[in-house]
Amino acid sequence: MKVKAREGIRVPREDNPRRYIEQEPVEVSWSTYYQRRLNEGDLVEVTTGKGTK
Repeated sequence: MKVKAREGIRVPREDNPRRYIEQEPVEVSWSTYYQRRLNEGDLVEVTTGKGTK
């Protein structure tokens, strides 16, 4: 899944806490850590807006 941080914050990555998820969408695994961050509102899931014809 692709996620980005909520406006104004940086979220440490699960695999390397010294690297951060910021406003650029990042592909992450569906783990308990990222689920909790999504539920708390620190991360926002990014959906691709594929249009249909």
